[in-house]
Amino acid sequence: MFTSAESAAIRAEFPEIAESVGGVPLVYLDTAATSLRPRVAVEFESDFALRHTAAVNRGAHTLAAEATEAFDAARESVAGFVGARPSNLVFTSNATESINLVALAIRLASATGAGGRFSLREGDEIVVTEAEHHANLIPWQEVAHQTGAVLRVAPVTDDGVLEVGAVTALLSERTKVVAFGAVSNVLGIVNPVAEVVGAAKETGALVLIDACQAAAHGPIDVTAWGADFVAFSAHKMYGPTAIGALWGASATLAEMPVVLTGGSMITRVDYDSSDYLPAPAKFEPGTPRLTQAIGWAESLRYIESVGFERIAEHERELGAHLYDAVAAIAGVTLLGTNSEVDRVGLVSFTVDGVHPHDVGQVLDSRGIAARVGHHCAQPLHKRLGVGASTRFSLGMYSTLEDVNLAAAVLAEVRDYFGEA
Repeated sequence: MFTSAESAAIRAEFPEIAESVGGVPLVYLDTAATSLRPRVAVEFESDFALRHTAAVNRGAHTLAAEATEAFDAARESVAGFVGARPSNLVFTSNATESINLVALAIRLASATGAGGRFSLREGDEIVVTEAEHHANLIPWQEVAHQTGAVLRVAPVTDDGVLEVGAVTALLSERTKVVAFGAVSNVLGIVNPVAEVVGAAKETGALVLIDACQAAAHGPIDVTAWGADFVAFSAHKMYGPTAIGALWGASATLAEMPVVLTGGSMITRVDYDSSDYLPAPAKFEPGTPRLTQAIGWAESLRYIESVGFERIAEHERELGAHLYDAVAAIAGVTLLGTNSEVDRVGLVSFTVDGVHPHDVGQVLDSRGIAARVGHHCAQPLHKRLGVGASTRFSLGMYSTLEDVNLAAAVLAEVRDYFGEA
């Protein structure tokens, strides 16, 4: 874990950490929902917005050229951070839009009978898992409804583990799409990405990875994973809201139909037809997310200055302590397991006799920000036999003191409600 001096220096970069909630110091344990932002990145983005804003790819004057250059550099930074080339990285509003962009392209190709890998027919199959966030489930439900495809769901174990065999058992020559998360946002368990991708690719299916939680907690290489698409969001990576990315393999992006249309993504326009630029431009019509991209790139530079491997190590060690501390509390049941799996710094749990919303109220009264509810993963909660849970999740700014305080307050909850 970080030393006390290192943690103090990091926390000084996150002014929100110094805030109070109801007169008590804030303990922010909701990073898996949205991470806090470093001062240096917010100030950089703000200064750019105030001093350097101009139209990207739409002007010949100096400011427009500088803005275009900065936007292109931001794309290069984000792409490089995940092991990609800039030409393979499409900026979107968030990972949810990234996944929907692919799903809509499939619906369009299927409706027009365009053929190719994006065109589904009745009886074709889409494979997801029981652990998916709604963002990587509902779009595929809609594709199935619109195309007549069958949605097949790979089960997890009672401990929430996704085994490779559970996916491969569903794969067949009718499998056209395989979509799954690299890390569960409820369980914190790291899934066997490479093995699942390898098995899925043997069927010729399009493979999409939801990497929202993975990209936030340690270095990833989207190219090495071998998938067709990888989606992730800035706001889980210490960056701004309203921007995410869709990485796509070159051949897949070239084949993928255009869904959204407008200016800045065309080479020729006439009244009866148009020609489109290659990716990523052909998927980014209209005014781009300029300041958000600038801010995201600066957040990633801050991560690199701290050391992403060091951050990942800090979160793993602190996360192991968090898991053990919560597991030791009487009347508290953890969802998932820490046995023979890799994990990120995240735990979800239930408290006997106390609704998660009430647990959250007690925690909040002591300044502890935690997530309560089904975490946009209702089917997974049903699979595990609970309606909702409470979640603690860590960031680079989290400390041992944060974890110990959260565990101590959690241990008082059942007494508070007379359930001990």
